[in-house]
Formats: sequence, C-alpha cells, structure tokens
Amino acid sequence: MLRTLLFITTMAISLFVQAQECPVIPRPQQAGKLKGQFTISANTEIFVIDPLQNAVGDLLQQELLKHTGVKVKIAHSVNREKYIKSLVGNPDDSFPPLIVIGGVLEQGDAYKLEVNPQRVKIEAGSGDGYIHGVMTLVQLARVFGKKGAGISVPCWRIEDAPAMAWRGFMLDESRHFFGKKTIKLLLDEMAMYKLNRFHWHLTDEPGWRIEIKQYPRLTTVGGIGNRTDSLAPAAYYTQEDVKEIVAYAAARGITVIPEIDMPGHATAANKAYPEFSGGGTAKYPEFTFNPGKEGTYQYLTNILREVNALFPAGMVHIGGDEVSFGSASWNTDPHVQSLMKRENMKTLVDVEHYFIRRMSDSLMAIKSKMLGWDEVTAADLPVKETIVFWWRQERPEQLKSALDKGYKVVVCPRLPFYFDFVQDSSHTVGRRWGKEFNPLRRVYEFNLNDYPAVTAANRGQIIGYQANQWTEVIQSEERLYFMTFPRLLAMAEAAWTAPAKKDFAGFEKRLAKFIPLLKERGLYVMESPEKTPEPLR
Repeated sequence: MLRTLLFITTMAISLFVQAQECPVIPRPQQAGKLKGQFTISANTEIFVIDPLQNAVGDLLQQELLKHTGVKVKIAHSVNREKYIKSLVGNPDDSFPPLIVIGGVLEQGDAYKLEVNPQRVKIEAGSGDGYIHGVMTLVQLARVFGKKGAGISVPCWRIEDAPAMAWRGFMLDESRHFFGKKTIKLLLDEMAMYKLNRFHWHLTDEPGWRIEIKQYPRLTTVGGIGNRTDSLAPAAYYTQEDVKEIVAYAAARGITVIPEIDMPGHATAANKAYPEFSGGGTAKYPEFTFNPGKEGTYQYLTNILREVNALFPAGMVHIGGDEVSFGSASWNTDPHVQSLMKRENMKTLVDVEHYFIRRMSDSLMAIKSKMLGWDEVTAADLPVKETIVFWWRQERPEQLKSALDKGYKVVVCPRLPFYFDFVQDSSHTVGRRWGKEFNPLRRVYEFNLNDYPAVTAANRGQIIGYQANQWTEVIQSEERLYFMTFPRLLAMAEAAWTAPAKKDFAGFEKRLAKFIPLLKERGLYVMESPEKTPEPLR
C-alpha cells in the first residue's frame, strides 16, 4: 500500500512539474512558477539601472511593440534617484508597473528573470545576458498575450545560461541573394531564440555579394548571376548596407562573421579579375585563385583588409574547402609550377596549404582570426588564431585531428546541421546523404557523446554548434523559410540547453505554442513546391 501511494505521489509530482514547464525556447536551466500575473500595458515603464544598458531598454520597448502592439514607456532619467529608492522593498502605489533592467551576475551570458505581479526584474552579467533576459520576457508575452491594450504574463523566476558559447546560423547568399529585409528578419528570429553568431557566406562560384571599393568589378561583374540564372542582374551589399546589418545584429547580441571563399570557390571573383585566376576544370571552370602569383596574395589581402574593417568581430572565414574540385589546373600553370619548384613542394595539397598559411599571416597582420572548414586542419595554422568548422560527418578523423592539434572547433556536420537537406521522407526536392536526411528530432538530439574523438579532456575546445543553410536548392524567401523553420528553434535549444535538460517530447509541446508566432511572421510555410537543380556541393 505504501509503495502504491509513493508511486501515485511521484506520478502526481511528475505531472505537476510537466504541467508547469516554462514555455520558453530554448529551455532554461532553472524555472519556477510563481503566483499571479504581471500586466504589460501602456502604463508599464522600463527602468534601466545602468545607463550603459539603455540600448537594451530600447530593444525591449521595440520588441514588445512589434510583437504585442503594446507601447511601454522608458522611465525618464530625472526620476533616477526616486526609482532606485523604490527598488528597496515593495514598490508603493505612486509608481507604475516596472520592468527593471539591472544587477550584475558573474557569468557574462547568464541572466535572471523574475516576474512578479508588481514588478519584473532582469539581471545579467553583460549586455548579451540582458538581451537574453529581454527575449525570454518577450517570448512569455507573445505566448500568453494577444495584441491589444495589455498583456498578462504569468509570474516566473528563471535562472539561465548557455551550454555553448557559439550558437550559429550560416546563410549562403552567393548562390541566391535575398537582401536586407530578409537578413533582418532572420536576425530577429536568431535573437529571439538566443542564437549569437551569423555566418554570412558572401562569395562563391555564382556571385560575389559584398562591395570592395578597391576592386569595384567584384560586384559590378562578379555580382551578376546566381545558381539558377547566370544572367541575373548584379546583386550585392554595399558597404553601407553591411554596416547597417552589422549594427542591427549587434543590437540583438549577434556577431556577424563574413566568409570570403579561397583558394577555391573563386569563380565569381575570377570573372571580374581573371588575372588572378588559377583555373579550374571542365565541371568547375575558373574555380581557384592562382597561388603561384605574388600579386594574388596582395589582391586578396587588400580585399580582406576592407572586409575586416566592416566587421568588428575580428574574424574572417576563408572557406578553404573542396579546392581539389578545380586545382588540377595548377599542374600546368607555369606560376604554380615555379612556386612548387622554389618551395620544394611535392603535391597540389602542399600548394593549397601554402596558400592558406599565407592568408592566415595576412589576417593576423590585420588583427583578425582565421576561420575555415575542416580541410584547413592539415595546413598547420597557428592554433590560437584559428577556428575550425567540422562539417564532414563522414570524416570523424577530421574532428579528431582538429581537437588533437588544439584548435577551437565549431561543430556543424551535414548530418544533422545542413538545413538544405530535406526534413521528411516524403520530400522530393532538396538534398539527402544517401537515404539520410535531417528531420527536426535529429537536429534536436544531436549529441557529442556519439563521437569518440570528443573526450572529457578536449570537450572544452568545442565552442559551439552551427546550422548551415546552403542555397543551391533555395531561390525564394518562401523556400528559405520552409527549409529553416522550425528546425532553427531545435538547433537553438541543442546549442543552448544543457544535455541533461533536453527532452524532445517537451520541446515539441513548447514548439506548438511557437508555431502560430512563426506563422504570424510569415516564417512557417507548410509546403514549398519549388523545384531547383541538384546542388554542386
């Protein structure tokens, strides 16, 4: 009888906890339900204790207006002393409902959010932490409220911090170009779900998408065409566009990382400046830069100098992948052959690694780290100045090699983090790996413990996860959103939430509350019949 009673009690507690799960994505480390509700209305005021965080208060005001229609006020600085005194003990009736942003935690990205009937308080260890707290509050308001005069938010106490430092999303805009409006919408959603690295793939074979003032033909000529239409008008971002997007991202706690592909995937650049081409093959024409010409290194260094000045991240991704697709032409190029003889190189891979080391030196000279796909692991680059992106899930030895050599690693294997792979067995348009693909659950349940290369000793070198959205098979916004959402939310929780806290069944229940929110933003597309050619990658 006692055993039965204990079982029933345990079940009741379990059901109670499940029913009280905080409706937030990613799932917080700790969350407790409190009594009552806090009403967000036009009478609510945001009070920022530290003026250095005023931009976070502005962001909260903007996000609440955008998503709930409620315009809250920013407390005026003239009332600062009065407001601060009111924060000791319970607020009196003379004060409006307050959302207080202030208090310092030890861990930079951590935050605390406490929602009480009279007051909301957000504490954090950094501006990014405050942004995370703001987005959690906005999520609660969106899930529970309807646009109108006021939003009643249930009271919660949340303490939270990310499991991974790098929580990324990559978009390829060389193959198909989408523009500022789409980028800002994606950045909004990244911030909402606490993703913090936007990897911007700006150059490749079909098109060059970033203005370089010293070499204008890169955009006016190299920007012509895309994956499905080689004669499409030139499409690219001006440097002013880039500055605008970088600032927009930074206000949401997101760092933008540019990718300028080299020494392969250089076709668009070579169309503009053929004197720096290293050739290619019949299938991949003019695919490489020429590593045998000294002028190539000055040309690319000049480009990287302009790029680095536009992106405060102090990091540039140089690709470095799939060079063998077009490097056979180096066998007959006199400049490359002269280089090989002079440097006593035996293979074209030696040439490739020489090139990558030269560009690493150029980046270090302008105070920038080099980021690259996992092929760069073999180039013997400076460990402290390099981050490796492991993408070839069929090559776990590449992950092991990067870790053994001491590199920091971002984990983004095609299975499950390539979002151009189909999501369901019934889908016919899109990529697969043999018969395998990337459904929502596979993204969510990715586990480093499945890889023997990852040990307790080197796990700290893995700085995060990233989803990659290649666009060979994506040429419209509708298709982009169809392939990205809701998997991006699953990736966000995979990167943020500690493995012991992850639960796919619980995630699905919480996700059900967010699907209508994605639909409101035009991001949840049930079907996408678009057909595109099979990709090259």
